[in-house]
Amino acid sequence: MTSQKTPAGAQFPDVTVPKLGGGQMVLGRPQEGYDWQMVVVYRGRHCPLCTSYLKELEAVLPEFHALGVDVVAVSADPEAKATDQIALVQPSYPVGYDLSLDQMYELGLYVSDPRSAEETDHPFAEPGIFVVNADGQVQVTDISNAPFARPDLKSLLGGLGFIRNPENNYPIRGTRAA
Repeated sequence: MTSQKTPAGAQFPDVTVPKLGGGQMVLGRPQEGYDWQMVVVYRGRHCPLCTSYLKELEAVLPEFHALGVDVVAVSADPEAKATDQIALVQPSYPVGYDLSLDQMYELGLYVSDPRSAEETDHPFAEPGIFVVNADGQVQVTDISNAPFARPDLKSLLGGLGFIRNPENNYPIRGTRAA
């Protein structure tokens, strides 16, 4: 199966994953008190850059919340590996796990196989960010095929602040068809 990116302006796919701490999480559906949601897909426990990025995300979380943007993170790791990594991060945002291959492809993510058993033991998604607006549409998306190519969170915050300001009437970009 090949990935096709989730187009800007499209409805975010219905993707449900288990949530660390119990229960389920529906990606792209903001939690109570927020009208937008940012879904951060990270590679998994084997990725030290992901751990750093998730820690940075925790540090700026109040700024995302001030913009009305809920934040969640998710990986393909099984529960035990996700728990180990999240213990290093200690985020206050929800974290999902067990993202399936079909779900990765549905989101249009790049998927990699492990280079060795020491890296990990399953295919995993490369980094991706989806900002889903109040209408369930993909407002902003960034999909990478490498762990070191992801958006700067402060720049993303500034952009979302501009987009969310009603005076700017800023549309969803990148929707022109070929």
